[in-house]
Amino acid sequence: MPRLTIRHTTEYRYRQPVAFGEHRIMMRPRESFDQRLVKADLLISPHPCELRWLHDVLGNSVAIALFDKRANALRVVSEMTLDHAPLASDQIDIEDYARHFPFTYASEDMPDLLRSIERGYLDVGRIVDKWANGFLNDHGPTDTLGLLTDMATTIKRSFTYVPRHEKGTQSPIETLSRRQGTCRDFAVLMIEAVRALGLAARFVSGYVYNPSRSEGRVGGGNTHAWVRVFLPGSGWIEFDPTNGIVGNRGLVRVAVARDPYQAVPLSGSWSGYPASYIGMDVAVDVELGDAAAGETDIAASDRTHVARNAARC
Repeated sequence: MPRLTIRHTTEYRYRQPVAFGEHRIMMRPRESFDQRLVKADLLISPHPCELRWLHDVLGNSVAIALFDKRANALRVVSEMTLDHAPLASDQIDIEDYARHFPFTYASEDMPDLLRSIERGYLDVGRIVDKWANGFLNDHGPTDTLGLLTDMATTIKRSFTYVPRHEKGTQSPIETLSRRQGTCRDFAVLMIEAVRALGLAARFVSGYVYNPSRSEGRVGGGNTHAWVRVFLPGSGWIEFDPTNGIVGNRGLVRVAVARDPYQAVPLSGSWSGYPASYIGMDVAVDVELGDAAAGETDIAASDRTHVARNAARC
């Protein structure tokens, strides 16, 4: 089990001091059987006068920061150490009734899956539907895992990855038309295609790394986006259409959402002269090492650097 050290830095710069409103920080990885958080440090400058944590509606960890000082820059650094257990595609075990498409989810699962099956974009011309149906076998049942794997690898092979730092996501129809996009564009396209087939899919934001030197990955240096699809027998399984990855090998989950707008790593407001804003810099560094032999007390090693501003706003 590899041990990862991740440093995620975001900095906003201004020409003169500005005031900061409430900021939501979503950079803490989700803890599970396949990723165990060992240490998490959150360093914020200027120091917030109040910092609190919450779980959002989908169980993501969110820090809420309030400020009482003006500054020329806002810098947020999230430093994390975690043990990561990669799941390969040959470890995915699907229930017999769901191994071939089409199939119907169990009645006890449907109430919780419905919102993840609902389409998020209008498709009057059924363009996404036709593209998704192109992966089905015309002469009988289609292997479910093969269908999803083919969809992810086709996007990697047939579309051009183009980094884009501006906010927002292309619609699935735009991505199909342009044949290029960012990781979040490819994720949204696959989510809509999977939902067009009646399967439950969610958007995932997190980090990507190279498990070995022989495995190339794109989408690093910033946050990465991919897809989770619910498969009976194995639950939520990762598919990364940007890199053609099936399973979580090289992928660290931070936020899971129905739509990309629910998984923004850092959001907030500022007030000052309109021309004050200069720009934003984002950097994500991932170091890969071996897991330590001994167990670590997670709670004891989890700290937030706001002690110097204990007063509330």
